[in-house]
Amino acid sequence: MNTLRDAAIGSTVKVVKLHGEGAVKRRIMDMGITKGVEVYVRKVAPLGDPIEVTVRGYELSVRKADAAMVEVA
Repeated sequence: MNTLRDAAIGSTVKVVKLHGEGAVKRRIMDMGITKGVEVYVRKVAPLGDPIEVTVRGYELSVRKADAAMVEVA
Protein backbone atom coordinates (compact mmCIF):
# COMPACT_ATOMS: atom_id res chain seq x y z
CA MET A 1 0.00 0.00 0.00
CA ASN A 2 1.40 3.38 -1.05
CA THR A 3 0.59 6.33 1.18
CA LEU A 4 0.94 10.09 0.78
CA ARG A 5 3.76 9.86 3.32
CA ASP A 6 5.77 7.67 0.88
CA ALA A 7 5.12 9.80 -2.23
CA ALA A 8 8.20 11.33 -3.88
CA ILE A 9 8.77 15.09 -3.93
CA GLY A 10 7.52 16.56 -7.20
CA SER A 11 5.08 13.74 -7.92
CA THR A 12 1.34 13.97 -8.43
CA VAL A 13 -0.68 11.16 -6.86
CA LYS A 14 -4.37 10.30 -6.76
CA VAL A 15 -6.14 9.50 -3.49
CA VAL A 16 -7.53 5.95 -3.50
CA LYS A 17 -8.79 5.58 0.07
CA LEU A 18 -8.73 7.32 3.45
CA HIS A 19 -7.90 5.22 6.50
CA GLY A 20 -8.50 6.28 10.08
CA GLU A 21 -11.57 6.82 12.21
CA GLY A 22 -13.87 9.58 13.36
CA ALA A 23 -12.43 13.04 13.96
CA VAL A 24 -9.07 12.25 12.34
CA LYS A 25 -10.66 11.13 9.08
CA ARG A 26 -13.07 14.09 9.16
CA ARG A 27 -10.17 16.57 9.60
CA ILE A 28 -8.36 15.11 6.57
CA MET A 29 -11.54 15.34 4.50
CA ASP A 30 -12.17 18.92 5.67
CA MET A 31 -8.73 19.87 4.29
CA GLY A 32 -9.95 18.80 0.85
CA ILE A 33 -8.20 15.43 0.69
CA THR A 34 -10.98 13.12 -0.47
CA LYS A 35 -11.20 9.99 -2.62
CA GLY A 36 -10.32 10.65 -6.28
CA VAL A 37 -8.59 14.03 -5.80
CA GLU A 38 -5.08 14.62 -7.18
CA VAL A 39 -2.39 15.76 -4.75
CA TYR A 40 0.95 17.30 -5.80
CA VAL A 41 3.79 16.79 -3.31
CA ARG A 42 5.65 20.14 -3.21
CA LYS A 43 8.28 19.57 -0.53
CA VAL A 44 9.09 17.82 2.73
CA ALA A 45 10.57 19.52 5.81
CA PRO A 46 14.20 18.62 6.65
CA LEU A 47 13.19 16.22 9.43
CA GLY A 48 10.34 14.80 7.33
CA ASP A 49 7.46 16.46 9.16
CA PRO A 50 5.32 18.18 7.83
CA ILE A 51 4.79 17.47 4.14
CA GLU A 52 3.72 20.40 1.95
CA VAL A 53 1.22 19.51 -0.78
CA THR A 54 -1.00 21.28 -3.29
CA VAL A 55 -4.58 20.02 -3.35
CA ARG A 56 -7.57 21.58 -5.13
CA GLY A 57 -5.50 24.64 -6.05
CA TYR A 58 -4.23 25.56 -2.59
CA GLU A 59 -1.15 24.75 -0.54
CA LEU A 60 -1.46 22.63 2.55
CA SER A 61 0.91 21.25 5.19
CA VAL A 62 0.09 17.75 6.41
CA ARG A 63 1.63 15.92 9.35
CA LYS A 64 3.37 12.61 8.61
CA ALA A 65 0.89 10.75 10.82
CA ASP A 66 -2.04 12.13 8.82
CA ALA A 67 -0.30 11.56 5.47
CA ALA A 68 0.21 7.90 6.42
CA MET A 69 -3.60 7.48 6.54
CA VAL A 70 -4.06 8.57 2.90
CA GLU A 71 -3.69 5.68 0.45
CA VAL A 72 -2.58 6.88 -3.00
CA ALA A 73 -1.89 5.44 -6.45
